[in-house]
Amino acid sequence: MRITSALVDPALLDLPWSTPLEEWPAHHLVALPQGISRHIVRFVRLGEFVYAFKETRERIAEREYDLLRALERIDFPSVEAVAIVADRQTEDGEPLESVLITRHLQFSLPYRALFSHTLRPETMGRLLDALAALIVRMHLTGFFWGDCSLSNTLFRRDAGAFAAYLVDAETGALHSSLSKGQRAEDLEIARVNIFGEALDLQAAGLLHESIDPEVVCEEVVQRYERLWHEITYEQQVEREARHDIEGRIRRLNELGFDVAEVAMSTIDDGRYLVRPKVVDAGYHTRRLLRLTGLDAEENQARRLLNDLDAYRAESDLTDEQQAAHRWLTEVFEPVVRAVPANLRRKLEPQEIFAQIIEHKWLLSEQAGRDVGMAPAVQSYLSNVLAHRPDEQAVLGVDVPTLTAG
Repeated sequence: MRITSALVDPALLDLPWSTPLEEWPAHHLVALPQGISRHIVRFVRLGEFVYAFKETRERIAEREYDLLRALERIDFPSVEAVAIVADRQTEDGEPLESVLITRHLQFSLPYRALFSHTLRPETMGRLLDALAALIVRMHLTGFFWGDCSLSNTLFRRDAGAFAAYLVDAETGALHSSLSKGQRAEDLEIARVNIFGEALDLQAAGLLHESIDPEVVCEEVVQRYERLWHEITYEQQVEREARHDIEGRIRRLNELGFDVAEVAMSTIDDGRYLVRPKVVDAGYHTRRLLRLTGLDAEENQARRLLNDLDAYRAESDLTDEQQAAHRWLTEVFEPVVRAVPANLRRKLEPQEIFAQIIEHKWLLSEQAGRDVGMAPAVQSYLSNVLAHRPDEQAVLGVDVPTLTAG
């Protein structure tokens, strides 16, 4: 047996590597929902973390491991590659397939777990938005997926929306940039795969009667094309209308994308031809991390930053860094500490805080005045969070507790 690993954990050596993965005893495994896969996949707990183990051929495992590590280096939303276990044999000397190990993405679920109850059309729309944004971000980085689908994606809550993460990269390839043809091929693969997945859900009675599988697969492509156009189109601007350029950059920032530079050229009638160079998503995520050290999804970060900016204005603080430090210690951390220990596994702290902000706004609207943070926190904990299912729950799906056995 040979282990190539970014994780230094002797517990890896104690696992039953001479046994096929599908025959591993239950006491090594963790019960978590998983998507459809052509491979045998099992979840295993090592220390305080849970990992996904996938049995596959060594060449495929090595290629996917390298790709996931490359995506991690450019901060792309994907699962984290941890190790490859190769040269496995049974006790009788029979060869076994290699195992690719990735870290389980906490507070995430595969799409089929989201459909444990019939999903409403508006929720389906938010899932499609998340997937389209993932594919756009992927293509901006030069990554060709080759197997775009809901099955190869994990979803996490993101302040009323969803954030999508790539799970399976074995068919992918990372280039300096993608051609229009490569992007079109990825979209066609996504359209076909999602059509099949939606038909499968429809046959199981898990699609709302108003959701048409054919419309769903076309909508992913349409949402992608609208977002791609907004990010990449060349805009003609009058010489005097420089604020139009600033407005374009602000719109891109609101969509969550960073602009590294703006290419401008003059055309015959004296106008500018403007094309921003979008380098990556995560504009609000990076600003929040820089100011507070908090790592959040993009919509969560936007909501937290809005609260931080409001706090700064109310406190009349001119220094942004000082305001961020005080907001973190006087607002965010007290709210998180107010959550009882038995409720902390329901949602991650950033999502809880984002939902409390929304809950406070709703209570204030009903009361016709600002109700204050403390009453909003208590109301949310008692009337909302306490009634959510435990452990990485999404859309009211009850997920088994993360305990081995």
